[in-house]
Amino acid sequence: LEITGYGCLDHFMEGDMFLHSWEALATIIDDDTCQDIVLDIGMPVRHKNVRYNCRIICFNRKIILIRPKMWLANDGNYREMRYFTPWMRPGHVEDYYLESIVGKITGQTEVPFGDGIISTKDTCFACETCEELFTPAAPHGPMGLDGVEIFTNSSGSHFELRKLKTRLDLISCDGDRLYYDGSSMIICNGDILACGSQFSLDEVEVVTATIDLEDVRSFRSSPSRGLQSQHAQKYPRINLDVRLSKRVEDHDYQLQGQSEPIDLKYHAPEEEIALGGACWLWDYLRRCHAAGFFIPLSGGIDSCATSVMVFSMCRLVVSAIQEGNEQVLQDARRIAAEADESTWIPETPQELMNRIFCTTYMGSKNSSSDTRRRAKDLARDLGAYHVDIDIDTVTTAIVNVFFSWSNWMPRFKSAGGSFAENLALQNIQARSRMVLAYLFAQLLPTFRGRRGGGSLLVLGSANVDEALRGYLTKYDFNPIGGISKTDLKGFINFARTRFDLPILSTFLSAVPTAELEPITSSYIQSDEADMGITYAELSTFGRLRKNDKLGPWGAYSKLLSTWESQKSKQKPNDQPVSPRQIAERTKFFFTKYATNRHKMTVLTPSLHMEQYSPDDNRFDLRPFLYPGFDWAYAKIDRDVERRERGESGRQKAKEEDELD
Repeated sequence: LEITGYGCLDHFMEGDMFLHSWEALATIIDDDTCQDIVLDIGMPVRHKNVRYNCRIICFNRKIILIRPKMWLANDGNYREMRYFTPWMRPGHVEDYYLESIVGKITGQTEVPFGDGIISTKDTCFACETCEELFTPAAPHGPMGLDGVEIFTNSSGSHFELRKLKTRLDLISCDGDRLYYDGSSMIICNGDILACGSQFSLDEVEVVTATIDLEDVRSFRSSPSRGLQSQHAQKYPRINLDVRLSKRVEDHDYQLQGQSEPIDLKYHAPEEEIALGGACWLWDYLRRCHAAGFFIPLSGGIDSCATSVMVFSMCRLVVSAIQEGNEQVLQDARRIAAEADESTWIPETPQELMNRIFCTTYMGSKNSSSDTRRRAKDLARDLGAYHVDIDIDTVTTAIVNVFFSWSNWMPRFKSAGGSFAENLALQNIQARSRMVLAYLFAQLLPTFRGRRGGGSLLVLGSANVDEALRGYLTKYDFNPIGGISKTDLKGFINFARTRFDLPILSTFLSAVPTAELEPITSSYIQSDEADMGITYAELSTFGRLRKNDKLGPWGAYSKLLSTWESQKSKQKPNDQPVSPRQIAERTKFFFTKYATNRHKMTVLTPSLHMEQYSPDDNRFDLRPFLYPGFDWAYAKIDRDVERRERGESGRQKAKEEDELD
């Protein structure tokens, strides 16, 4: 879907979408620069009042074939069958009556529509679309047996950490939560000949390679393949009177030799976070017309990671400007509200950061000097405009409103207060910070004298593990909402040296704390203690729940074979290893997850990076009100009792299993 992109979602149901797609296609095929080259362009097409996701094959102002997608992506982030119908007639081609807006250019009234292949004077080529490559019985198999030598696959495969190798392994045999990370490839017989940039601010990138088709023919010369090809499905062939290759005697090998295989560079996950997050942030910022970003710094690693991701964005922007990217420079000047005649060019990431990124530390009587200092030092080293304020007057005023009505002053747990009192006093601090953040984000550009004022986007900083537990505050959007705590630490450690930010060492060694409760001689608040579960355990349960598709009983059973096997090498602070400990941990997670699931329906939009994200927008669709897991929990409890009885209870366990 090159013309529309995948991110149109329910707009694919609108007639305007199909009209404007044909208008855009007409503009492309009528352009002089698009002649004498075969074009393979994706767009939605309505055929006999049925919506299809199609490839349009064009050559010299003619449409050669409209090829509808046969296998649609309908899981994870994709809901193609909500918008399109798959073409379920393999090897069938019929007439499509062409829209006049294109027909007046091509001189055609009817064009082939369906599952066909295209024969030229020197070869045969065909196209697949995205998901078709990932299916067990991919179309390229029988097509190859029927003589197709060149395949195009236009893929809308989105970015995830560690995903590039998955794509390559398969190949070798938009204003949304998704970032499409390039990496267009030309591959011959399993060898990569060329690959586009995975992370780039360039809007257009051309990838080329020179291939000898005799290499393909030689690779396919085995007798068994020849026998299978005789029984393979036969496809309708559309003839195209052109040569795609040059004759040997016409090719200047000194000027353009055959492309040699290259080694593909795989970015480490922490580098993918730095680059993928930076590209997504820049695209978001330049398209939404905000004045920049604003973030409350806690002095902890999560808000630090979000800020460093913005710094990584500014590094990419400054680098692109230095390389002569005029579009990026124009966008930077517009976001910074420079006048039209401005000649301003940011020389360093810090210079750009100071124009578009503001931070604040909102301290309270529960805050420590360590977190305040870390926040201030981080903002200074990143180049951000920093605001240091205290919120006690705000929170005290709000609590006094309640006191004036009830004549009852709530107390923290450390002062003898109840659980409800303690939680309410913590939440009022978090909510006050949220309200103040939006106030400052709205007014700071005007206060700082930005031309035209404007407002800042408020960034959240809750990682994917905290979202699972419902341990978060909602803001405009959250760059790290799809990243695990473990990967965030790796990212900060990477940035510490790669970005020359030694201040980040202090964040790596700091204990995660919300600092919402009073600090005493015997108590310092900890995030993991508040959540009742470690970040490592949250990651484990998150993957079991989403990736492995397991409920409470399935997760408990899986952990028996993984955590319990660690008994012999258990160390302090390791995961629980006895069946009862595993059972209690499992029930605790699923209970808290179910209790907080409603928060996922309004979860702050974040960049999708992890397969176990709980994002309820369309990736992870679950109820937001659970009836409980009584049946599964009872089964877990019975299993624990059996295991604790040991050998003597085996016969009774067998009888109970039959009842289950």
